[in-house]
Amino acid sequence: MNALTNISKKTVITLPEVKEILDKANSDTMDQIQRWTHDYVSKFVKNDGKTAKKMKEKLIQECSLTEEEAVEIVNIMPTSIEELRAFTFGWKKLILTDTLEKMLKIIKENV
Repeated sequence: MNALTNISKKTVITLPEVKEILDKANSDTMDQIQRWTHDYVSKFVKNDGKTAKKMKEKLIQECSLTEEEAVEIVNIMPTSIEELRAFTFGWKKLILTDTLEKMLKIIKENV
């Protein structure tokens, strides 16, 4: 059993945070899924873990999102109101245009 499989608690984290965790691991001890995940996040993550965490907190505080919703937005990094609407539509709650604009501003400040 390697260090990455010791589960002490479950937490919702962003893909940049996943990348930081996997970057610290020894690639020789990773299993196949961990290597695939590391390869994926290395190619597609758009910012660092610290920035992603800051964005997540701002989205939760300023836009009244749940942690899961904020993580989804940080992972996807939509670039327009239309993209935000497409993702938030699945949440089964109405997100006002003002809130969507605030979300987009937070994203653009941290790109």
